Amino acid sequence: MEVLVKSTIMPCPLLVSSMLERGANLFSDVAIISIRPDGFRHSYTYRDLRRRSRQLAAALQRAGIAQGDRVATLMWNEHEHLEAYFGVPSVGAVLHTLNLRLHPDDLAYIVNHAQDRFLIVDDVLLEVFEQIRPRVQFERVFVVDHGCGALPAGCESYDAFLAESIVEPSDADLAEDDAAAMCYTSGTTGRPKGVLYSHRAIALHSLAISLPDQLNLSCHDTLLPIVPMFHVNAWGLPYAATMNGSKQVLPGRNLRSKTLLDLLQNERVTVAGGVPSIWLAVLHALETDPSRWNLTQGLRLLVGGSAAPESMFRRFDKLGVHVIQAWGMTETTPVATACKLTPYMHGWTEDDRYAQRAKHGLPLPFIEARAVDDQGETHKDGKTAGELQVRGPWIAGSYYGLDQADKWTADGWFRTGDVATIDTEGFVKIVDRLKDLIKSGGEWISSVDLENALVAHQAVKEAAVIAVAHPKWQERPLAVIVLKDGSDVDASELRAFLGERFGRWQLPDAFVFVSELPHTSTGKLLKSQLRQDFNDWRWERS
Repeated sequence: MEVLVKSTIMPCPLLVSSMLERGANLFSDVAIISIRPDGFRHSYTYRDLRRRSRQLAAALQRAGIAQGDRVATLMWNEHEHLEAYFGVPSVGAVLHTLNLRLHPDDLAYIVNHAQDRFLIVDDVLLEVFEQIRPRVQFERVFVVDHGCGALPAGCESYDAFLAESIVEPSDADLAEDDAAAMCYTSGTTGRPKGVLYSHRAIALHSLAISLPDQLNLSCHDTLLPIVPMFHVNAWGLPYAATMNGSKQVLPGRNLRSKTLLDLLQNERVTVAGGVPSIWLAVLHALETDPSRWNLTQGLRLLVGGSAAPESMFRRFDKLGVHVIQAWGMTETTPVATACKLTPYMHGWTEDDRYAQRAKHGLPLPFIEARAVDDQGETHKDGKTAGELQVRGPWIAGSYYGLDQADKWTADGWFRTGDVATIDTEGFVKIVDRLKDLIKSGGEWISSVDLENALVAHQAVKEAAVIAVAHPKWQERPLAVIVLKDGSDVDASELRAFLGERFGRWQLPDAFVFVSELPHTSTGKLLKSQLRQDFNDWRWERS
């Protein structure tokens, strides 16, 4: 008896390298702009990106990189970083982007935990590298030279490393579920945690965010990723832009509002992504001098990292600029929801439309979201809040080298720790988060870690750190201190004391000294009362 074999789809893996090949083959002359530290505008094409990415891949193979090895980057948004995005995973290695804003203690921990073999570092960030150098063991360090002088001992030139490879890299036996990239969380509770992104996850994520009802990215766009490429892969925007053949504008380290507005104007940018604090500064500059810049008609600003105020949508609309809010995490690759009004919502009142746009939107295709209350029930009434849980093909299934199964439910959902409502239309709105966390400029700050450090000071009896609204950074930490009897210490001394363990951006902006702190019946700090007490705090008073 003859057995019929059913035909299925070709077994072609979804790989990051295939996305680059598409961009280079179909859009070879499209420009990729990088702004150098000295302000110089560097320009090359997707053809050049492929050539140099292949050179990097071949050089890494020649240097003995093996499948699964981690190659770290300590870099701003620039074309060399983009080369690493594609060159490193094309030979089976894992690109590990390091967050240069973290404290050296956290950076050193992350490098050692990930077991990074090589490092690619900007010469303007060598000072950051030197702070962790005694505590890490990179086999080789390659410096992207912008002309800042002689290379430190033991370091090599990135361009010289590429020039050594005159042959094509040999094909790596890659599967789409192999790891391509890696990021660590900000260490909001305990140590930072590593998340591995597969080729498949990055490819599907890039396709999803490109859809018209999501972020709507195409070859017609010029993309400015202001969100750092070391922060959850710049929300995946460089991958999607390369796949689509979009012109890319990489701003480097100068993120001042007027400089960004000049880039938006001069490069005719159509899509840009950044955290609310960036866009609020840009908005202030535009409103202060409205005739100075001529921005592209229909410019779309992507906002994430923390909730954008509804007023920001209204103010930008008056300037002809459209804001789109999205939500995600390191564990979600990162975009999981995006907010676009559905057709019939355009018939709603203006106030209702703005209220809806200020939500975090619908889950992307293939992503499921639910809000689970304390009783384990889910609701879609737009009122009942619960922990936001998600699952899908680009949601992390575990942490790298860490057993923390409690972050996933028994039925396979990731527990985000955010508190959200979901309305009858399916729109997600983040309404709160873990009470101990502060989100400043798109980055998490742990209040518990700050409190534990403060009470280690000999003069401090008790300390609480809370989030207080800030006009620029959305939220900043405020420390409320009870001193020991007979002790005397001022804010500057406490700030210096914390500065030994934390980055400057993590330090409280103000210290308030009180006789006692409110507590619950079980002796826990009553932070809800403190937030109410300092609800009308004005930073100029600090």
